[in-house]
Amino acid sequence: MTGGSRRFTESTQGRLRRLNLVTSLPPVVFAAVALVYLDARVWWHVVVLVPGAVAAVVAFERWTANDLARFALPCVVVAAAVWPLGALVTGSPNAYWGICAVGSLVLREVPRWWRQAAAGLFAYVALVGAARLLVPHDGVRQTLVNYVLIPTLLTVLVTVATVLGERFFDLIRELEQTRESEAELAVVRERVRFASDLHDIQGHTLHVVKLKIALARKLLDSDTARADKELRETYALVSGTIAETKELAHAQRRLNLTAEIENAKNLFEAAGIRVRVSREAEVDARAGELLGQVLRETTTNILRHAQATQVRITLGESGITIVNDGVTTAVLPELRGLAALRQRVADDGGELTVEQRDGRFWTAAVLPPSRDGGVGSTSGEGVR
Repeated sequence: MTGGSRRFTESTQGRLRRLNLVTSLPPVVFAAVALVYLDARVWWHVVVLVPGAVAAVVAFERWTANDLARFALPCVVVAAAVWPLGALVTGSPNAYWGICAVGSLVLREVPRWWRQAAAGLFAYVALVGAARLLVPHDGVRQTLVNYVLIPTLLTVLVTVATVLGERFFDLIRELEQTRESEAELAVVRERVRFASDLHDIQGHTLHVVKLKIALARKLLDSDTARADKELRETYALVSGTIAETKELAHAQRRLNLTAEIENAKNLFEAAGIRVRVSREAEVDARAGELLGQVLRETTTNILRHAQATQVRITLGESGITIVNDGVTTAVLPELRGLAALRQRVADDGGELTVEQRDGRFWTAAVLPPSRDGGVGSTSGEGVR
């Protein structure tokens, strides 16, 4: 996967983790405050219990930022120390919560040994809770339930939920990698198509030029007029090929709008993007060529730079509109290809608009109506 694809995937995971932070951190903080409030009977109990709650909140916040590795050890040490102090000194059955939360999150930092680490976490919670039996204040049954059974069981449940959450992020990463690979493949296909067009322009021309030059050499001594004619034709052929190559390089070669719409649809579908195409009217050939160039450049930009899940292409009497939901930044990116096309559209009396609004990226090319009206019958609508 390319560097851009990795950044794309990491950006998606970052947004998911930030969403998790916004939705889950308030309940975590509330639980920490509530447990300290319930277990603390004198002021110094608060001093003992608060570090464990703080360690849990810090670990969760760093986990959502994908930066837990630097804080894992201090958080584990603090939370692990609070549980025996709470169980043996302050008589706090909920003091295990810190090591439960921190331990379940830290398991991802030891992927090769996570099973052994999880077993050690469960055993530590249970053994520390069982040590409460050494304090002759509670009945044996009540002690086992409050300090061993409930803490161990909840630690297991929290750990399982955390592991499943990590698997969810792994699945998202794999899906994004697959989607990016498909998008890159679609771009490669477009490059192959460009290379094919270039070969069509130059391959035949070069072969003809070779034959004409060979013929002109044979005619130099016997028929100079014919040789001069062949050389003139060769010069004109090369000049025309140079012009066609420039047009192709600047996406100015004559295009078929219907073929471009079908090609864009195929490219998007190959990249896992839903496509909706609406043809409300037909346009004349000259306008169709320019609109096809706008569609081709926009398609390439969406595949290479956006994070789209759906695209809507609307062809109307006055032009074409391409809308996608792949906005990744608050600032409109610099799109040089469309900037160059904007002047060509303006030269034809039209307007090319590129903007972001309502979380969507809009590209719209509007051209003046053709002299004969340029309006055809409605071709229908396709949804993919």
